Amino acid sequence: MGWGLRLLYRTFSPAGRRARLSILIFHRVLAVKDPLLPWDPDVEDFERILRFLDEHFTVLSLSDAIERLEKGALPGAAASITFDDGYADNAEVALPLLQRHGHRATFFIATGYLDGGRMFNDDIIEAVRIARPGEIDLRDAGLASYQIDDDASRVRCYSDILRKLKYFPHDLRTRSAREIARRYGVPDNSSLMMTSGQLRGLHSAGFEVGGHTHTHPILELLPDRQAEREIVEGKDSLERLLGTKIEIFAYPNGIPNTDYSTRHAVMARRAGFSAAVSTAVGSARRGGDMFQLPRFLPWDRSPLRFGLRWAANLARS
Repeated sequence: MGWGLRLLYRTFSPAGRRARLSILIFHRVLAVKDPLLPWDPDVEDFERILRFLDEHFTVLSLSDAIERLEKGALPGAAASITFDDGYADNAEVALPLLQRHGHRATFFIATGYLDGGRMFNDDIIEAVRIARPGEIDLRDAGLASYQIDDDASRVRCYSDILRKLKYFPHDLRTRSAREIARRYGVPDNSSLMMTSGQLRGLHSAGFEVGGHTHTHPILELLPDRQAEREIVEGKDSLERLLGTKIEIFAYPNGIPNTDYSTRHAVMARRAGFSAAVSTAVGSARRGGDMFQLPRFLPWDRSPLRFGLRWAANLARS
């Protein structure tokens, strides 16, 4: 399978002006498997992905890859690795594995959650995790009632809650998630996200840091002035913390025309970013919009399905 996939990838993404860049998107790398987070890779899964990259792709830092893409100078089958949000396991678990394989990655940080914060989705996941078996009645929060009795029902429960809460007005979403978390005994402080010290250490180790707003809102749901303030505040906070210019941005949630639109790309450019990534599927091409770069979510656990889905992603227009 190995030589065939290598040939396939280089056919879809030859070196030079016709090259395509695969940008991988991760959020977490778990130290051990978690039945409530079945889509997040653990150490073994992430190692397998890194070995796959070693064998089939040329891995570049995202800023280097974007520069080469614009110049028509990418190597064949080029790839970059990105992480969103700023989870502590990025520094504690993923970083040593990346260093072992000699790969650089870009970490997009929502600065409002550094040093003890927790995002709305994790408020809900942790509440459902510790809730006793039985009924979770959230109708008073504008949601529904759920029956939980095993891991699978807990995953279904929080997935439905998150699907509904995600597009609540931003302040209401944050407030509702925190109230639900407190109801089930989840403390306000958390160690899920990086500390400022961990982020500085990651940056000092040569890894790139990008902007991801301050509090990770759905930009399309905010008034324009507030959306632009989120983009700028996140960038400014990172630049003060790290003492360097922050060049690349990732749209929260990142679905074009749903979570952000072209006016937010204009805001990102105006804030001083040189490029931005979305969560649209596909691979980046020379001449494409550098402020709406697509990314690839490597969720498959079967090596064959993983390899073939990657080929299909490269083949997308």
